[in-house]
Amino acid sequence: MPQNQTIDMKHISVESIEKAINKVDNLNDEGLEKLAETYALAQQTLLGYVMSAAVEYKNDQLEGLLIYYYCLISETFTQEQAQLRQISVEDIEAFEEPFFQMLDDYFDKDQEDIITDFTDQPELIRFIMLEITTKDEDGTSLDDDTATQLFIVTAAMITLMNRAIKNENS
Repeated sequence: MPQNQTIDMKHISVESIEKAINKVDNLNDEGLEKLAETYALAQQTLLGYVMSAAVEYKNDQLEGLLIYYYCLISETFTQEQAQLRQISVEDIEAFEEPFFQMLDDYFDKDQEDIITDFTDQPELIRFIMLEITTKDEDGTSLDDDTATQLFIVTAAMITLMNRAIKNENS
């Protein structure tokens, strides 16, 4: 079934995801710190919102994962050459209720298209789904709560970033 694609919206490709992973995963600590600082300064409101989840969920493990995925997802948008406008508190407030309604629907029906249609970034959502369900190279995997929390927060991040993509005409 073909996806309904808006002409103005830019979808993150598998190639951009792979380039972002390659870049982020091959940085040394100093490079990673620089990249994190660059993306933190670029979207301070979004980062604050994302990082508040670790506190709300009372999950210290989630904090480190969120920083990593914030950098990685930000880098996918950079690789795709998608320019983002500043995400505001108002953007976040307007997004939350429909997002949580969509999540309820998604978790009730367990249909991937519910979340990919809402976020409008099918490849990024598939990537995150694989990330949270695949064991690391050392055989470890996330506990169910952390995996679910990471999925919810990264889906929110992806949606907000997608909605902040500047049209090429603006």
